[in-house]
Amino acid sequence: MSTTILRPARLALPLLAALALGACANMNPTTRNVAGGTAGGAALGGIIGSFTGDAGFGALLGAGAGAAGGYLYDQSQQQQYQNRRPPRRY
Repeated sequence: MSTTILRPARLALPLLAALALGACANMNPTTRNVAGGTAGGAALGGIIGSFTGDAGFGALLGAGAGAAGGYLYDQSQQQQYQNRRPPRRY
């Protein structure tokens, strides 16, 4: 590919990343954990899938596993928070 075609993409990608991160500002913790797990799982699944020749399918499986992992992590954190005892007052 020509560098003339890629030049606008190099300028647009940081802007797109900043807008995407700005959209996460008002998320509740559950949504944030699931979205983070999905993104991480998709990235890792895409890398692992590229070794077998099908990065898209690996990213799809990784996104599903990451979303499930993020949700389970969130539920674990909420349960620990609810099971905390308040400090004793003397």
